[in-house]
Amino acid sequence: MYLPRSLISQLYLNLLRSHHPLSPPVLILAALEPDALCACRILTTLLKRDYIPHKIQPINGYGDLSRAGEELVRPMRTTQGGSGGVVVCMGVGGLVDLSDILGLDVDETGSMGGVEVWVIDARRPWNLGNVFGGYPGRTGLDEQDPTQSHRIVGLNKGCITPSYKSNEGGIIVFDDGDIEEELTAEREAYCALQEMPELDEDAEDSDDSDSATDLDEVSIPHTKKRKSWSGRDDDEDQSDDEGPPRQRRRSNSVRIGSFITSPTRYPRQPRDSSQSSRSPSPSSGSESPAAPKQPSARTLRRRLIRLKRKHEGVLRAYYSLGTSYSEPISSLLYSLASELGREDNDLLWLAIVGVSSLELSGRTMAGVGISNASESGGSAGWGGERGERIRQVLRDEVRRLNPPELSDTGRETLRNEVSDVIPTTGRSPTDSSILLSPEPRFLLVRHWSLYESMLHSPYLAARLHVWSENGRKRLHKLLAKMG
Repeated sequence: MYLPRSLISQLYLNLLRSHHPLSPPVLILAALEPDALCACRILTTLLKRDYIPHKIQPINGYGDLSRAGEELVRPMRTTQGGSGGVVVCMGVGGLVDLSDILGLDVDETGSMGGVEVWVIDARRPWNLGNVFGGYPGRTGLDEQDPTQSHRIVGLNKGCITPSYKSNEGGIIVFDDGDIEEELTAEREAYCALQEMPELDEDAEDSDDSDSATDLDEVSIPHTKKRKSWSGRDDDEDQSDDEGPPRQRRRSNSVRIGSFITSPTRYPRQPRDSSQSSRSPSPSSGSESPAAPKQPSARTLRRRLIRLKRKHEGVLRAYYSLGTSYSEPISSLLYSLASELGREDNDLLWLAIVGVSSLELSGRTMAGVGISNASESGGSAGWGGERGERIRQVLRDEVRRLNPPELSDTGRETLRNEVSDVIPTTGRSPTDSSILLSPEPRFLLVRHWSLYESMLHSPYLAARLHVWSENGRKRLHKLLAKMG
């Protein structure tokens, strides 16, 4: 299932209403990445303010994720003696089938053991089994009526609606907007495949080969017998051979059909006199219009197989797009805090750090401090219009939560911000405000100097060609000009 961006706060409020001091703690599986750690810090701040117990488990790969599912998630199932609960995957789990790796298979009662998994990940492509599936009652309902799976209250083709209530658990993917805007065709194809019956395509291919073999075996003895007929038939065959190919095939089929149904070989006996009297005669009047011919079972099966292969091709094309990154999850969690009215400078700084980390690591070319409309491109995702809109919201949040002072220093700071001048001084020694400034794209590792950060910067490497001797000289010349 996937949760639209507009309903993220509603899911958190449902968690707040359903939890009490004796409820099991919320299990947070956080990836060891700056964006995931910042998002985890924002979520834990919200949980602490609402007195919701929680536990953090770091995840350093799929091995740790599998062990966490075996040791921490599986004992939470009600079928294993647990009491259910909520598991939050931060920056992990978006590319794999979580129902398999976390051990959340649907049991014989159609339940996932009361465990609800929230998936918040910026990596793409999504595992479509988590996005459009992952809800309880799938196995038990499929055996009775496949269409019943879409009649769950508050669920429409994998999309959670405001009337949804989480009772039996499931996998919920937080949508940053990509699913609603870009995965419409994949959604229709996945849901259509789930409603199709099981088809054995290998058996269909073998049936086609067997039917072709049987047809050859039937046509061979007919040809041999036709050679032993009278000379009149030989003359007719010769005249048929001289005719057009289409007429020759039609006449051959007529003779084969008449030979098979000949009274001398297979005599027909009428079942009663009434049937004989109802047999059509040449002198009878106009015949009644024939009913439209219905497609055979084999034809319907072939159509269904072609439709299935078409939908599977849509899913394969989506998975073949390769790995990419979308909106940072720290920005998504800050939007949750903003909808709840909990935003402040600390949470805003965590969101900015998470967004900037993707920029510094080369996973996105757009940051918060630099506003360049030419980098947004023409797409609608994080690298396009929606991403630029969200980055502008973060800049507006910086200005709203850190208003300039009505003094000479404040006016000078505002002028520097407008003219893209990097401010080097704070308002006071205890100033903890956030100021917008175009920062250089240098990764500041603890054991690196500024020179090493500039030397390993992809931004400077593409512009100065620092891998060559001339590029090193350009970098040294730049440092000399900077003083």
